[in-house]
Amino acid sequence: MQLKNSKRLLIAAATVCLSLSAVAADLSGAGATFPYPIYAKWADAYKKLTNVGLNYQSIGSGGGIKQIKAKTVTFGASDMPLKPDDLKAAGLLQFPMIIGGVVPVVNVKGIGAGQLHLDGATVASIYLGDITQWNDPKIKSLNPKLALPSTAIAPVYRSDGSGTNFLFSDYLSKSSPKFLSTIGANTSVQWPTGIGAKGNEGVANMTTQTDGAIGYVEYAYAKQNKMAYVLLTNKAGSVVAPSAESFQAAAANADWAKSDSYYLILTDQGGAKSWPITGASFILVYKQPVDAAAVNEALKFFDWAYKDGASMAAELDYVPLPAPLIAQVKKTWTAEITSGGHPVWTGK
Repeated sequence: MQLKNSKRLLIAAATVCLSLSAVAADLSGAGATFPYPIYAKWADAYKKLTNVGLNYQSIGSGGGIKQIKAKTVTFGASDMPLKPDDLKAAGLLQFPMIIGGVVPVVNVKGIGAGQLHLDGATVASIYLGDITQWNDPKIKSLNPKLALPSTAIAPVYRSDGSGTNFLFSDYLSKSSPKFLSTIGANTSVQWPTGIGAKGNEGVANMTTQTDGAIGYVEYAYAKQNKMAYVLLTNKAGSVVAPSAESFQAAAANADWAKSDSYYLILTDQGGAKSWPITGASFILVYKQPVDAAAVNEALKFFDWAYKDGASMAAELDYVPLPAPLIAQVKKTWTAEITSGGHPVWTGK
């Protein structure tokens, strides 16, 4: 997919529907909207190369988890990793596919991308309904040189179950004891105020259309739609901008080798350059799939994406996984995804 088409993809109905080769396994997936831009780009390139297509429904992490558990898709996708006990109970395996960042975005007259500075506690207060105007003293103290209007703040939130919701609410829970105790972190939470919208696409559109709005989207959506993203104070006290470099800095602190079933959350990582709302997006497949051929086709696609899709990911400001982690994931495929006592993934 050419970059010039990315914006059209992001604001269109979020489904990649690419025809399947008659001889290929039925490769299908559903879930997170967070990685949708890169999955769409990969799917288009892979189909041109192999004639194997992909039907990926960008319906949110909650929907992806439900569909893989219902066995209606070959793989699910979630930005909230499932806990090891939950994976075991469902017979599922998860592995990270890509790393990116969630960014607050605003629609405030006179304020452009990277001009407004906020911290986690202030963003939490906005979404709690405690800060209601853009010229609130707490916001002004963080932006002493910025002319802030008295415009009412319109928080926009994800109305569907989503990993983006999880990453954002997890970060706010780590930033604000009140947010943690009253709302907490999950794919679906009860927001006390604001406007709901479905998917990263919906939040991007609603924020763009609403004067005084603040929302949160995966960075590719903010960049491709030319939205005014916010600077954040990270755990180290540094003011940082969202970028592939700041996502990479956060991911660099992660010790995947010590994780159980790749259960690792990357929000609020240490380091002066780390973006505080960084997260991995995960793939979910059955350890003993009903359709081993389809899962093998899916793993071949993911293997190709790891090897040949890194530059495409970087163009959309995602962070490809480091080589040692990719090697670890492939060993997991061979050891744990089986059919009839044999590994499903052949590496061919």
